[in-house]
Amino acid sequence: GGLKADCVGNLMRLSLDKALAVGNQLEVEAIGTQHIALTPVLAAQCGYSMESDPWGNTRIYTSLMGCYVNNKDDATFTVGLRLQMYSNKPSDVVTHNVMRTCSYTRWATREILCDRTYMEVSNYMPPPATDESGIWKMTFYTPEPVVMMKGEAEQAGYQAMTTAHRLVVRSPYSTAETYPEDVAGVPMEVFKVSTYHTSPEGVTVMNMVAACPTYHITYTVEPMLEVMWRAERSHEDTRYKILFPITTPLMPRPPQAVDTNAEERLFGIHVGTFLDDVELKNITFSTGTSTLEECVAKGFIVQEHRHPGGLKSFSLKVPFVATEVLKHNPEPLVTTYTLALVFGFLIHPEETAFAHPVEFTASLQDVLPTIKGTCDQHLFYIEVTFGNQGKNFETLIEYKPLTPELEQEFRLQENETHLTLVVPFTAKQTAFERVTADSIRARLDILLWEMTNNWMLADFFLSCNFCYPNGTITALAAKVESVPNLIPGWLTLKDKSCKPFFSDDRFAYFSFGVDSCGTTRTFFDNYMIYQNEIGHYYTNRGNTYASPNDPEYQTVSCYYMINDTRTVKFGYKSHSTYPSAEIGMGQLDVQMRLAQSSYSYFYQAEDYPVVTYLRQPLYFEVALTRSNDPSLELILESCWATAYEDSSSQPSWDVIVNSCENKEDSHVTLFHPVTADARVNIPSHFKRFSINMFTFTKDDVILKDEIYIHCKAMVCDINDTSEDICRGQCPRRSP
Repeated sequence: GGLKADCVGNLMRLSLDKALAVGNQLEVEAIGTQHIALTPVLAAQCGYSMESDPWGNTRIYTSLMGCYVNNKDDATFTVGLRLQMYSNKPSDVVTHNVMRTCSYTRWATREILCDRTYMEVSNYMPPPATDESGIWKMTFYTPEPVVMMKGEAEQAGYQAMTTAHRLVVRSPYSTAETYPEDVAGVPMEVFKVSTYHTSPEGVTVMNMVAACPTYHITYTVEPMLEVMWRAERSHEDTRYKILFPITTPLMPRPPQAVDTNAEERLFGIHVGTFLDDVELKNITFSTGTSTLEECVAKGFIVQEHRHPGGLKSFSLKVPFVATEVLKHNPEPLVTTYTLALVFGFLIHPEETAFAHPVEFTASLQDVLPTIKGTCDQHLFYIEVTFGNQGKNFETLIEYKPLTPELEQEFRLQENETHLTLVVPFTAKQTAFERVTADSIRARLDILLWEMTNNWMLADFFLSCNFCYPNGTITALAAKVESVPNLIPGWLTLKDKSCKPFFSDDRFAYFSFGVDSCGTTRTFFDNYMIYQNEIGHYYTNRGNTYASPNDPEYQTVSCYYMINDTRTVKFGYKSHSTYPSAEIGMGQLDVQMRLAQSSYSYFYQAEDYPVVTYLRQPLYFEVALTRSNDPSLELILESCWATAYEDSSSQPSWDVIVNSCENKEDSHVTLFHPVTADARVNIPSHFKRFSINMFTFTKDDVILKDEIYIHCKAMVCDINDTSEDICRGQCPRRSP
């Protein structure tokens, strides 16, 4: 009792009522030439499935085209199952052998069966003339073709077989060779394969495809109907009750996915709703499949939401900067972001998997990178602030890209938001606009070039006057027609090691001190004369220069008056007391702020606590305020992070140690240069650094509490470096 086997089309259904199933562990074996234990993987491969209802009733379905079904001429099918039910221990086992014969002859040319755990396709095929035939290979379409031999396909979980008149192929859901597709708004899983069948007559290729819905909902209720009546003569009461379970047919309920506002610069996806028996197992991106734990480790936010009526939904937040997001520029100032993913779900208790693909696109106006620069007595200082695309460009100087050698020569430093360059005005990449006796005007041209679309994102030029120090002589030697073979770069002064400060194919420019390069000094009347010679002494191979028209040696002279009288008018006022310095007490204010992507905008008090993602950079600035003394320098001695506001609390992690980066940190702290601008008058009063967002763990559990950053700073006299800490920020760091 409690077992019922019946034939349902091309399926055999075995029903177990709750009296047998509840409280027991059930194992099912297929009875063929031997007993085969049906594991979930083998059951899906061979055409077996099982389901249970809320009252404990269990139903086992067997495809008549299953692996272990006795098939006679595709008309009569005998299914054998062995049920073993354990109560408390393996010795308390109850065994039931079930044999059922079904007849089914109404085969269509093509039969498609979408079961709970597998998809099955069978096609009519004329019977072979001999037994020397069989399935040779299979080509799956994902939709890209994937070729497998029959044995390889069976090892991958697929089943392919021939019967008297049919070719049968079966696939579980969510395999590597099935793919999701939206059909009229309903998410389907597609199984498409070409099967190569060989026979003495040749090779037959059978194209087979199945598309099965992946998520359905059924509603089950067991109402109790109660009727009460009273007999007219005896007046006896009768109460009549009927308990009758009602289950609706399977109804497709495709999940709905909703995207959020792109101005937040992230994809906020909400998918649902589902019944309580659905679990989100993984998410497949363009870069591969990730578990929920791996998604969180990447900085994504994955949440489950509960709704009235026992329903649930799931949300996912992915920032635009994630590698899983594809970027495209349809025009120079617009970026299109695309996120394609597949949610992988599991239905309990049957452990049935289904997938839901979604794709979202968002377009935003871009913020282009900007360039600014300053000069000192010898150098150009260039700072490039990245736009919202990060560094999506190549930096060109004089319309040529920076080589690794030039990056090192120009001391290139780069982080997630900026890059800086320090270029000497004597570099070959600069252009001289004007040369005078006491200065030279040089120009530096910089271009930011987007390589993919060949777009110029920004261009910038900076011209500065660089003055010569006292006691400097400058001279310009020009090439004339009478010496066509002259190479200006080979010209030197008397000291052959003193070569041109700058040269090209037309002239050579020299700059040297009066006490160098073989310069001589003589006196004449009231003048002191410094002299040197420009000549073509050697070639680049060290050989003496020879030419029919040898160039003359050019003498360079500078005259200085020895004696001169100048009248200077000044006033004098006596003072009864003279100013003197005294040791006293004062107050110096130091402020630490968190910046937004660049050091032009800072978070305000109402913005805290600031919410960000793991591994996203945090930019800090520590400043000495209310001081105009250029002889003072602010030094960050140490900085550390804690999980609580108390700076001495635990856990804690060092960010800066002894004014340098924490070498034990895999994500090393980065120091950023500070240049003078409208806000920064004295760069030595400021220190800037960045760290990557992290979180503390406790007992291998990630804490999601707030993080506090603390710093200990020193104010030093730049003229007094007797203390190690006052020798600059991280003086041990190699340049």
